Amino acid sequence: MSAMAPEAGQGAVAWVAPLVLLLAGATAAAAVCWPFAFGFSTGQPLWWLQLLSCGLLFRVLRHSGSLKQAFAWAALFATSWLGATFWWLYIAMHTYGGLPALLALIGVLVLAATLAIYYAAAGALYWRLGALPPALAATAFAALWTMAEMARGTWLTGFGWGAMAYAHTDGPLSLWIPVLGVYGVGALAVWCAASLALIDKAGWWQRGGVALLLSAGLLSPALQSTTSTGLLSVALLQGNIPQDEKFDSSTGVPIALNWYAQQMHGKQVDLVLAPETAIPLLPQELPAGYWDALTQQVAQGHSALLTGIPLGDYTKGYTNSVIALYPGNTEIWRYDKHHLVPFGEFIPTLFQWFTRLMNIPLGDFNRGALGQPSFAWKGQRIAPNICYEDLFGEELGTRFVDPALAPTVFANVSNLGWFGDSTAIDQHLQISRMRALEFQRPFVRATNTGATVIMDHRGRVVAAMPRLTQGVLEGMVEGRSGTTPFAWWVARFGLWPLWLLSLLTVATAWWSRASRSGPGRQRRAY
Repeated sequence: MSAMAPEAGQGAVAWVAPLVLLLAGATAAAAVCWPFAFGFSTGQPLWWLQLLSCGLLFRVLRHSGSLKQAFAWAALFATSWLGATFWWLYIAMHTYGGLPALLALIGVLVLAATLAIYYAAAGALYWRLGALPPALAATAFAALWTMAEMARGTWLTGFGWGAMAYAHTDGPLSLWIPVLGVYGVGALAVWCAASLALIDKAGWWQRGGVALLLSAGLLSPALQSTTSTGLLSVALLQGNIPQDEKFDSSTGVPIALNWYAQQMHGKQVDLVLAPETAIPLLPQELPAGYWDALTQQVAQGHSALLTGIPLGDYTKGYTNSVIALYPGNTEIWRYDKHHLVPFGEFIPTLFQWFTRLMNIPLGDFNRGALGQPSFAWKGQRIAPNICYEDLFGEELGTRFVDPALAPTVFANVSNLGWFGDSTAIDQHLQISRMRALEFQRPFVRATNTGATVIMDHRGRVVAAMPRLTQGVLEGMVEGRSGTTPFAWWVARFGLWPLWLLSLLTVATAWWSRASRSGPGRQRRAY
């Protein structure tokens, strides 16, 4: 017997559904960062569009006629959504990696389809739960979807780029980000989408819950859990070194060394921040006198310098690092990247053949420790993170166990030049905005090509450099102390509270299914 009663029009749904799901999946990607130059500002998150796309998926799954069909339909939606989200990997593999266009396209689709398995399993398990009352159906679907999101974002090193909640850095649900974090707000969003899809069958309290969630955030100020620790003047450097020349010893390397050295000189600010691998050579490989001149310049100047640089040697191994040089001190503070990029900074076992096809400087880096100390300067505790490390809020949260040592400012250094002038820049900005809201901490971002910005503790961009330009962004950033509810629980328990709550919800739905499908009980699909 089908776990969910068939409805009229099943035959029509069978061929319409795939088209709807492909469109809905692409719409979910566009909701995180609107990519078109009409209707809305490019890069803008559209929370209502995300609810619409997820609601369409839920409606289609309600009409699926078998477990296999539910699995396939959820997989189709997720593959479309994820492929449309990180399509720009094609640029890195083909344009800069030299991989043939067809292989690069296949690579993106295979990655999207592989990650889509998490959501396909969620769709199949939801179908298996059978006919549930509307409120429990929406709640169970949200729980299953949330577990799929957390699995994608944490298992096998994790790649949660473009998760549903990133469409809600603006909008009513953003109120709950400092309390629930990205995955908790994602659960609220999916619950709202599913409840709206069942609005004609939902009870009064479910309708009221949706109305409350979607109105309270628009009417109420953000929950405030932090206080000011004062102002810090900053200069953020954006070199815009062409990616195909960045590591070329005859072009990009001397350009980077000369330009960044010039911009680091004579700044009358508290902190100069340079991007990931702004200095693209190991210290021992730098031109004679360069390192000594740089350290003496900072030691005798006014500004501290945080800059990306590779460190290490053949014997000890290498790290993707940020170092700090500061006036009046000859010691070097360092941060080593903890969350490495698969295929970029370490090569998974059995995949060396794939990386050999690409002309990209790849390697196996050493991993830095989790929760490394912040850089203390001018009354602030500055916590660097490199590239997509700001994607992992549960890892940044480990710094908040002791409030006295918690960061007051986050500093991200990145190089998105691999992905050209694409939505990767806008999506990464949304990721930093989410972390700023989760912890109520300001973010300063120095990147090679963008987005180089100063962001306040409410995730608002207060100053920005135009992308794909060379220049310096100067401004003030206000540090913050205090602990948000999200920072408190994620620092101590990680994501386990959300895992346990989701599992309990699904267990409740399964128990309800079993009790409702006993002898003599008529089953009804809502």
